[in-house]
Amino acid sequence: MDPADGKIVLEGDTKIWIPENTAVKRSSTSVFYNPEMELARDISIAVLNAISDEKFVFLDALAGSGARGIRVANELGLETTLNDWNELAYRTIRKNAELNGLNVEIKNENAKVLLSESKFDVVDIDPFGSPAVFLDAACYSARKILCVTATDTAPLSGAHPASGLRKYSARTYKTDFYPEIGMRTLLGKIARSSSPYDKFIEPLLSHATRHYFRTYLSIKRGKRETNKMMQEIGFISYCKNCLFREYFYGVDAQVGKICPHCGDKTISIGPLWLGRLHDRDVIEDALQELELRNLGKKREARKILESCKDEMAIPGYYDYHVLSKVHGVKLKPIEVVIKELKEDGYGATRTHFSGTGIKTDAGIAELVKVMGRGFE
Repeated sequence: MDPADGKIVLEGDTKIWIPENTAVKRSSTSVFYNPEMELARDISIAVLNAISDEKFVFLDALAGSGARGIRVANELGLETTLNDWNELAYRTIRKNAELNGLNVEIKNENAKVLLSESKFDVVDIDPFGSPAVFLDAACYSARKILCVTATDTAPLSGAHPASGLRKYSARTYKTDFYPEIGMRTLLGKIARSSSPYDKFIEPLLSHATRHYFRTYLSIKRGKRETNKMMQEIGFISYCKNCLFREYFYGVDAQVGKICPHCGDKTISIGPLWLGRLHDRDVIEDALQELELRNLGKKREARKILESCKDEMAIPGYYDYHVLSKVHGVKLKPIEVVIKELKEDGYGATRTHFSGTGIKTDAGIAELVKVMGRGFE
């Protein structure tokens, strides 16, 4: 591989050589590198430094050009293994390791076979498309931390429900808070994949950004705790007519329910994860790490982490504009609505999932009433 046949880009403090035949889609004739994911890789550096131990062994199972794994080895100093089945990617990873003077292990194997045969402290799954086929092996392999990216947002969020059912064994539906449905469907699948190994997940950070979902999970062992984790699985009952929603814990689908607000029949979505999405302490530590590092997407990363840190830990949110349209309520500043909800004794915050989203424990009737207050 001649350096003249490609270019060198800088991410953080790491040089990444990108060959000419680079694509943002995986194939046997090109090397996978997506510059749009630099933001996600910057967040990874901050989060992993906040939660990992210097003795941890990191696996970039679907490495492509090796950008994420090379950065982890170079900027965090973790013992790192990078793997990709593509021979061109394998050679590109070797070149990037040499470019940064790194001693890393590089493999050219089927990722599912590697995950099934070896265990790592930190496993990172960042496929092009769905991570579903890798989740069982990844849960088996991960000792401490599991990081997962999903770019198949349509099946997860309800735009392609048949695909969502095939890949994630869940019924999805495109609601007005569909990005969070997608994230919780993904987490529900990971939780169910980890449980046969008596492993349980604790979400540390889960964010929906642009075209992808990304989650960082603590992985621990224990039958009792795994049983307790499974109690965080459940269903959301959703009314497409008036936007009413409520959630139910348990693996029994809540079918055929009637909306108590408008009398229409509700839709049962799930099974999905109903527990928390973030660990506030981890995010605060990651924010401190951001400030200490030379990162190209620091500003955008800070905004995402701050928004995740402050949002309420309850399932779902309301889209302010959709509520206004469906219920015929005039709009006033969203911060005013949040302030008035709090004054009425409810919890209410913005959400990173949507710039027009409100997370609140107020019911649909109470929320619409607050929105309409002052326009009577």
